[in-house]
Amino acid sequence: MSDETRRSWAGRLDRRVFHAVADRAWPAAEPVLPRLSRAADHGVLWFATAAGIALVGRDARARRAAARGVASLAVASALINTVGKRSVRRTRPILDAVPQVRRLRRQPITSSFPSGHSASAAAFATGVAMESKGWGAVVAPVAFSVAFSRIYTGVHYPGDVVAGAALGVGAALAVRGIVPARSQLVPPVARPVRPPVLPDGDGLVVVANRRAGSSALVGLVGAALPRAEVVECEPGDVVRELEKAAGRARVLGVYGGDGTINAAATVAVAHSLPLAVFPGGTLNHFALDLGIESVDDTCRALAAGDAVKVDLGRFTPGPVTPEGVRAPWGYFLNTFSLGVYPELVTFRERWSPRVGGWTAQVLAAGKVLRHGRPLEAEVAGRRRPLWLLFAGNGIYQRSGPAPGNRQNLADGLLDVRIVHGGAHPGLRLVAAALAGPLSRSPVHAAQQRRRVRIAGLAPGTPLAYDGEVTEAPEELLIDKVPQVLTVYRPGTLT
Repeated sequence: MSDETRRSWAGRLDRRVFHAVADRAWPAAEPVLPRLSRAADHGVLWFATAAGIALVGRDARARRAAARGVASLAVASALINTVGKRSVRRTRPILDAVPQVRRLRRQPITSSFPSGHSASAAAFATGVAMESKGWGAVVAPVAFSVAFSRIYTGVHYPGDVVAGAALGVGAALAVRGIVPARSQLVPPVARPVRPPVLPDGDGLVVVANRRAGSSALVGLVGAALPRAEVVECEPGDVVRELEKAAGRARVLGVYGGDGTINAAATVAVAHSLPLAVFPGGTLNHFALDLGIESVDDTCRALAAGDAVKVDLGRFTPGPVTPEGVRAPWGYFLNTFSLGVYPELVTFRERWSPRVGGWTAQVLAAGKVLRHGRPLEAEVAGRRRPLWLLFAGNGIYQRSGPAPGNRQNLADGLLDVRIVHGGAHPGLRLVAAALAGPLSRSPVHAAQQRRRVRIAGLAPGTPLAYDGEVTEAPEELLIDKVPQVLTVYRPGTLT
């Protein structure tokens, strides 16, 4: 069969199916599909759906599904508008066979092939499903209805819709090739252990920070682990409640952000208890690097008895306690830093109650970069000005312009990055982030170390660890405590 004959046969089939759809009565579709088709103009329907998924889902998986759906839609739209519509010039179907009630008020004038609406719908639904099968199942019928609505309203032939959908799926796959989906990531490396198995939660005491929205946790844990005890408290009472819980728990649980989880890890290590992390609050870097994205993930790990041994970063001497006494050491699950970041955190916390978290973050960054001064410190025996000293608990993989996730939480290494003092601190910080975990230049340096000794810090110099800020001592040692913390995490990533 020649190409011309094949095209002629495909064209006849396309028109036959188009007329079959036009001739058939679809009573339930008349009040829905034309409106749905218009709602999908310019991606409005999908942007609103992404916002709804992120708000209703309220967990990292839902936010990631929404973001991937939007990114896939953006790539699909770019392909359709720059390549697809210009490659094949095909006139729109003649509307004589389509009932007036189905037709759109405004008829499109661009090429009929391929269908941009179908591409956007397929790209968004595929992107969402790559991160969350549940949300993908919710979005898929809507995406199919949008694609079918383009035939139903008479603005596309079926072949246009099929081609557009194929391009949309291809766009989602292309995005996944650049930014892997969660299911593609290798589970973090850490030594597995066999902690207590708690299918009903008996022996688990969870201390929940009310600021992280602990009321939602009570219902979720109560349903999955009915014999678990949940203690809600204010941020200032977290450490005291953790100490009390450690006295009666087989497993210590914690709900909150990284700062709250840091406090729980310190108590768990002191009492030789395994830790169950229920992610809450704004940032959950440690939980995400363990493969914990939701309360359900932790409940699943507790029921199966899945846990690992992980390292803790340590700085000696430690933070200043609320009583004004300096602790002998402090732990960090994620990061330790000196320089501009502790100052940024201080300004952000001061302004966020008045202007909101994100606005405070931007204002604080601007103030620090405009008016901040590099600190003077002696690192590894050499004194010099520094804009930033960063130490990560484990080596961070570079993902885009900044450190990403960690693939090994028990590597015994610190990810040390230094931005040297000098002009244009903003440019220096960006250059250091882009350079990744191994680099050396006049502007910045990055090394993998087991310990770092710092001296000559001025009184009042702030340091930050896991988002908490305290006053640094004149001298300190940063090192690792290998595989000291047992923490539950699901055996497989979902």
